[in-house]
Amino acid sequence: MTSTRAMITKRIAPRLLTGLLVAWGAVTAAFIGMHALPGRVEDILAGDMSWPGLREAIAQEWGLDQSVWSQYVGFIWRIAQGDFGTSYVMRQPVADVIGPQIWPTVHLALSAGILAVVLAVLAATLTAGRGRIARAAASLIELACVSAPVFWIGLLLLLAFSFTLRWFPVSGADGWRALVLPAVTLALPTAGLLAQVLREAMEKALVQPFVVTTRARGIGETLLRLRHVLRHAALPAVTLGGWLVGGLLGGAVITEKVFGRPGLGTVTLNAVLSQDAPVVLAVVMLAALIHVLASTALDVAYVFIDPRLKVQ
Repeated sequence: MTSTRAMITKRIAPRLLTGLLVAWGAVTAAFIGMHALPGRVEDILAGDMSWPGLREAIAQEWGLDQSVWSQYVGFIWRIAQGDFGTSYVMRQPVADVIGPQIWPTVHLALSAGILAVVLAVLAATLTAGRGRIARAAASLIELACVSAPVFWIGLLLLLAFSFTLRWFPVSGADGWRALVLPAVTLALPTAGLLAQVLREAMEKALVQPFVVTTRARGIGETLLRLRHVLRHAALPAVTLGGWLVGGLLGGAVITEKVFGRPGLGTVTLNAVLSQDAPVVLAVVMLAALIHVLASTALDVAYVFIDPRLKVQ
């Protein structure tokens, strides 16, 4: 137990430092991007809004009358305190705009992620090392899921299960029934990619000596695959975790719009269309923070998945 904690600590400390550097880089990039855009900063932040004294108030709030270095230090300090400024389009603090929308998006992404993992594990476990027909059929379905646009999958599910069969509501976020189709829509592309990676890794693991030894002990094939082979093959899939988190967040933008759900995706799209720069900047920095947290959690998960790390 002590060695495991020491290993986790050794892996967390550098990752946290790296995560802080990435978060700092994201905030810095947002600041540079805001100043690199053509036009005055106050005009960019104001967007389409225009009323007497607005730009003067923006310049005072953001310290635009100070040096660039002073503006940068103040920007970093405000972000560190969770102050993302004011949405001048909606006339309220950015934190109040995006705060209530975080949980609906996280709820959708978590549900889709869990469903994707379950589908991928089932598909890979049932088809790895099987006949060519089973693997070819599974690969074809997975390729279709990965290649199909998210909005197209969502529209097909709506047509089949909402408009035709009327099993699920067309839009909204009331109850678990309203979550099913959006979660499936978001999960299918991720599940298709995960299943392909898991199957390839499991097929390599199935020919390893430890599988022969385990089979010689009389363990069942299903338990062998789920308990031993799957754990051995999970590392490549976990490596994709950071990219998959980004895919889920990006897909949530389209999915929430197709199904009329609240969330960061809807807020982001509306902010882009209305040129609400403070909200867009806040969402970008929040996405970077989520990536950092997900990468740190996955790095810790390596210790529990791969026993060799404990020995090292």
